[in-house]
Amino acid sequence: MATPGGNGGPAQTPSAQPGQAQLAILRQYIKNLSFKNPNAPRSLSPSDKPPAINVQVNVAVVQQLAQTEYEVALKLEGKAENAGSVVFAFELTFAGVFRVQNVPAETLRPLVMIECPRLLFPFAREIVANAVRNGGFPPLLLDPVDFVALYQQRMAQMRAAQSTPTTQT
Repeated sequence: MATPGGNGGPAQTPSAQPGQAQLAILRQYIKNLSFKNPNAPRSLSPSDKPPAINVQVNVAVVQQLAQTEYEVALKLEGKAENAGSVVFAFELTFAGVFRVQNVPAETLRPLVMIECPRLLFPFAREIVANAVRNGGFPPLLLDPVDFVALYQQRMAQMRAAQSTPTTQT
């Protein structure tokens, strides 16, 4: 369990034993935030039919900053449409710097691609809800994301892409 470091420093793990696996959030921040309300004020009028909302979630390890530090980004993109017209659209890239220590190489990638975005998601969810609310709509409360399934889906796509023969001309 991590406790906040003094004067804004990184979280410290008091009970961690040497050699024990550790995951700590050093920083978290908005890299990009965009909210569009292209048809305001018309889009703010009550409608008989609720808009269709589509949300895409993507996770990426942006970079390895040090031997044990990784920047992980959670990207959320969404659009609400009603009768073929965009009601609102948003894009958020919320990132964090994580320190990962004493983790076996074979479990490092799943840990970073599953647990890191799982820790970032509640904060990103709140940012989206506030942006939509500040745009004049009821807050959009995103459903929880199954980052294990998202990771497994991405790995299956990568395996399929690797096994597909390419033709050269």
